[in-house]
Amino acid sequence: MLVITRKANEEIVIGDNIVLKVISNGNGRVKLGIEAPKDVRIARGEIAFREELIAEAKEKQLALA
Repeated sequence: MLVITRKANEEIVIGDNIVLKVISNGNGRVKLGIEAPKDVRIARGEIAFREELIAEAKEKQLALA
């Protein structure tokens, strides 16, 4: 894992077409802006994990049917 320190309004560029911008930080929170192509899926970690669990449960149900 790469750890980078950024201040508000500073950016991180990933590859040729993804930009993360620190919008604000404070009170133990960081607000990020993300610019990426529409075909790149962006989700908070806990949402992506929940969706993965749901998909696995559906696959198990289909296998049992």
